[in-house]
Amino acid sequence: MQTHNSSMDEQNSFCTFWVEGLYFGIEVSRVQEVIRQQTTTTVPLAPNVVKGLMNLRGQIVTALDLRHRFGLPAVQEGDTQMNVVIRTPEGPVSLMVDKIGDVAKVDPNNFEQAPETLDDSIKALIHGAFKLDNQLLLIINAESAICVPA
Repeated sequence: MQTHNSSMDEQNSFCTFWVEGLYFGIEVSRVQEVIRQQTTTTVPLAPNVVKGLMNLRGQIVTALDLRHRFGLPAVQEGDTQMNVVIRTPEGPVSLMVDKIGDVAKVDPNNFEQAPETLDDSIKALIHGAFKLDNQLLLIINAESAICVPA
């Protein structure tokens, strides 16, 4: 009889999303919630990666633009983004993404290093990748992604 180990499932489950056509994932256990684009208040003199601050049910959350963080082109005027709100020791942080995917369960044996063909600005922010049937799932290093350069 096989027992179900939910912590193992969580370690092998990733909330997925797209940024400029690239398919990314972050551990499900790190994700607090996924919400539609929220109004943000610009922070004067903040680094460009900081999209602004948003009010999430009375809690102030910093919204980071992953397109900017990865050195990708800015979102087109009129295009909406989604927020992947992740838990950090300092409180929740929102990662602005283009489109939300599903929860992907992966086989840990399929984990590999980031492809050499990736741009260095992206490679520096991911742990590695999983080859899925029809695409490559790049796993974000949450600590690196939320570390805002001064």
